[in-house]
Amino acid sequence: MLFVYQSRKNLCEIMLTSSRQLGLIVRLITFVPESIMSGRDRRGGFGIGRRMVIGAAAAMTAAVALGVGSLPVSTALAQDARGGGTLSIILQPEPVTLTPSTNMAQPTQVVAGNIFDGLVSYDFDLKPKPALAERWEVAPDGLTITFHLRSGVKWHDGKPFSAADVKWSLENIWKTIHPRNKSLFENVTQVDTPDDATVILRLSKPSLPILSVLNGVGAPILPKHLYEGTDILNNPYNNKPVGTGPFVFKEWKRGEYVELTRNPDYWEAGKPYLDRLLFRIIPDAAARAAAIEKGEIQYAPYNPVPFRDAERLSKLPSLKVDTRGYEWLSPLLYLDFNVENPYLKDVRVRRAIAHAIDRAALAKIVWFGYAKPAISPVPSSLVTFHNTKLPQYPFDVKKAEALLDEAGFKRDANGVRFTLTHDFLPYGDDYRRTGEFLKQALKRVGIEVTIRSQDSAAFIKRVYVDRDFDFAISYNNAFPDPQIGVVRAFWSGWLGTGTPWTNGSGYRNARADALIQEAGVEGDPAKRVAEFNEFQDIVLGDVPSLPLLELNFFSVYSANLQGIVEQGDQVYSSLKNARFTGTPKAN
Repeated sequence: MLFVYQSRKNLCEIMLTSSRQLGLIVRLITFVPESIMSGRDRRGGFGIGRRMVIGAAAAMTAAVALGVGSLPVSTALAQDARGGGTLSIILQPEPVTLTPSTNMAQPTQVVAGNIFDGLVSYDFDLKPKPALAERWEVAPDGLTITFHLRSGVKWHDGKPFSAADVKWSLENIWKTIHPRNKSLFENVTQVDTPDDATVILRLSKPSLPILSVLNGVGAPILPKHLYEGTDILNNPYNNKPVGTGPFVFKEWKRGEYVELTRNPDYWEAGKPYLDRLLFRIIPDAAARAAAIEKGEIQYAPYNPVPFRDAERLSKLPSLKVDTRGYEWLSPLLYLDFNVENPYLKDVRVRRAIAHAIDRAALAKIVWFGYAKPAISPVPSSLVTFHNTKLPQYPFDVKKAEALLDEAGFKRDANGVRFTLTHDFLPYGDDYRRTGEFLKQALKRVGIEVTIRSQDSAAFIKRVYVDRDFDFAISYNNAFPDPQIGVVRAFWSGWLGTGTPWTNGSGYRNARADALIQEAGVEGDPAKRVAEFNEFQDIVLGDVPSLPLLELNFFSVYSANLQGIVEQGDQVYSSLKNARFTGTPKAN
């Protein structure tokens, strides 16, 4: 029995009755409850609520079972000729590399999403829709997934794209060096390619999250003919990438811009509409805001300006501020404690710091309400997996003081217990201001904090390679399933690899590791929920990483742009549908 998803229906029934492991009926109804709207309407701001996936475990099971046929073409844009012109885009900070196979940082993926297509992309409700895979089927036992690839697709160098590229990428990238996917694809024991247009994954056990991570940056497909037999991590094509996407790499002028041009051989007829994408690197926040306001920049994703500027820009008729397009991410701001630090290795100190931070005030004062306090490493947007019955650390200065006293760190004559150095993610003013907020919070309980700043490459090296830090602020995207984005911050298997955005704290817990492994191969959604509930209880009790805020990102773009936000993974997807109304921009 195979399963087919009818894309034009708002209600779908997925019957998984042929397998004892997946023997259930999932009824997935797409809706947006009022209770989980973002809350920005209350503040008279942008008035756009984030859509959630209801019943995440069921949705993951549904996703694995979906075989997608033809989808309706994108609205009125598909009916018009392409507009041409250049779209200038903010890119901040400058990326370390342009290929997402080894780097999950947002600047890399914002560019790469225009160069690389994935097997699928995701709509606003996080349902997969066709990209390089026209359709797919999942066997009733969940142990075989078959992808039928689009024919006639070419790499940007003119070579044909085929099943061999997918097989090579899975075996050499997804299962080995990709920072998120090693555990997701470890159940894939064999990849068959009976012809150039068919890829068959054979699994030892079902892997429910797989179809939630197959877009161009989640599971990047690289050209086998350019990478096979090379040092993948140091291949020169990492910084002059060759993909199958709607835009072709032209130039990266360090410190200034990355330039992409229209792919004339793109598989989707008539797309993209624009002639050129120019990603401009503008480190100064005030300069970014000015460039946006003047129209020199027409698209700026990922909180490109401080929130106070966003509020002002949102009132200009020439601009739009939009929180859509981030639904696939579920970003979480957190503190990584270096558990090898002589002070922070004591769990009482880590818990004291947690109690010393007023997260509600942090959300309001620093993040201007574009965030809410986090109570778990699994964000509340992952409804089914989010455990609300966890150890909590409410703002309580007296409790923090008592824990520090109990740990033996008394105040000296100057009222200081000890000093820590704080490193903040160099992604803009919001993270620096968060560091200043933490410094003041910890000073109240006798901990002096020195703030250290550096560029993105130095931050990654310090935290994930050299481990030469005390505590650092960063964020992770949880994605639609904890196995994709959450567990990498806690699984000890990443230790010693130097892989960015994985287990920065240096945490080891045998039971947490076992639960991560079990949830990764469990085919029963209810059992996965139970495993992730226990996992959350353990890691929040040990608090090697402290969840601070669930973030809401925003983009700013020109009001005369259409097709700029079309799907739930838009910020990491391509701008193939974007075009100007009126005269095309040229810079």
